[in-house]
Amino acid sequence: MTWGIRPIAALIARRAGRVLGGGVLATMLVSCGGQADEAPAADSAATPAAPVEAAAQAVPGVTDDQVLFGQSAAFRGPAGELGSNMEFGIRAAFSEVNRRGGVHGRQLQLLSLDDAYEPEAAIANTRQLIEETGVFALIGAVGTPTSRSAVPVALEAGVPYIAPFTGAEFLRSPDLPNVINMRASYYQETEEMVKRLTTDLGVTRISVLYQDDSYGRAGYNGVRLALENREMEMVSIGVYTRNTTAVKAALLDIRRGDPEAVIIIGAYQPVAAFIAWAKHMGLDAIFMTVSFVGSYALAEELGPAGTGVFVTQVVPFPADREIPLVKAYYRALEEFAPFHDVTFVSLEGYLAGRLAIEGLERCGPELTRECFLESLREAGRIEIEEFVLDYGPTDNQGSDSVFLTMIGPDGEYQPVSTLRDIEP
Repeated sequence: MTWGIRPIAALIARRAGRVLGGGVLATMLVSCGGQADEAPAADSAATPAAPVEAAAQAVPGVTDDQVLFGQSAAFRGPAGELGSNMEFGIRAAFSEVNRRGGVHGRQLQLLSLDDAYEPEAAIANTRQLIEETGVFALIGAVGTPTSRSAVPVALEAGVPYIAPFTGAEFLRSPDLPNVINMRASYYQETEEMVKRLTTDLGVTRISVLYQDDSYGRAGYNGVRLALENREMEMVSIGVYTRNTTAVKAALLDIRRGDPEAVIIIGAYQPVAAFIAWAKHMGLDAIFMTVSFVGSYALAEELGPAGTGVFVTQVVPFPADREIPLVKAYYRALEEFAPFHDVTFVSLEGYLAGRLAIEGLERCGPELTRECFLESLREAGRIEIEEFVLDYGPTDNQGSDSVFLTMIGPDGEYQPVSTLRDIEP
């Protein structure tokens, strides 16, 4: 069997909404508009579950034979590949456990709604999932601005908010008892970038391009703090508007600083546009961006212009099947979607699904939201296929791991241990 690690967008259509579980996909219409297309079931032995009526059970989203999770994420626009891959990874984990009989006899289901990476849609979706559908918990949200808008809704309703695909610092606050983060923060990713640039290469002139919203500012602040810790300042700053590729003005602002390196905080389409234009205009700099960019989508967008671009990651290298977590993901795909590509984002989605499963298993048959949250927040060390997550009473972030990767001349990612080994 041949496995790929390049993106295949056709395998994950960007649907307006869907009910997912046990490897089965059933489409539906949602308030953000558009008619969802139909897709073949990945597991013909299962049947799609109907949305759970919150009033019909003591714990919303929980019946004797089912637990229903909800997801609001981007399935269209510049961040669409991120939502599709997060959803796919979660589905793979849920399908894997469902084939073994579920968790304490309950099958895990996922209802995903498209917010197109817009905060207003994320609020509407979150309310729909909680108030109308009655999900047990929310999982795999995509983005900082959308999470900033959705978390207060979930917090007020007492609904767990699990493994959002964002490294924003505000989600790490102990004042958010319903939030369980899995990944390292943007502060940690940008600290790793600055450390590598300054320590490995002696770079002193660093610029920042960021998306003009809470996500971009979170990354910008991470770079600023990393530089201040070294008594350094940015030599130039560029800003662009979310959900656009209008980056040329920002490029002109960046060029004025004559940077040796540019750290970019954005989604894959505008980031690709910026790097392509910068190289076309002769900006001779190192380009680095954070994991949220959507690594394989970025490489595909850039094509040959991607050679030498660096991306920090928060999960292990998905091409290395000697890594236990990666090996487990490939195993899960053998039954769920054997010809699907593995990406950093879908691997993170799988890990998010496994984290939710861990919480359900620890809680036992008498499942409540409070028990689910406590089972993770008070777990201390959790190992999922040797990938370590560590939680505590005031620490709702599991992993501190950051990995550096680079796009090679063949368009494929390769792990990087030190920048000293990279050919100029």
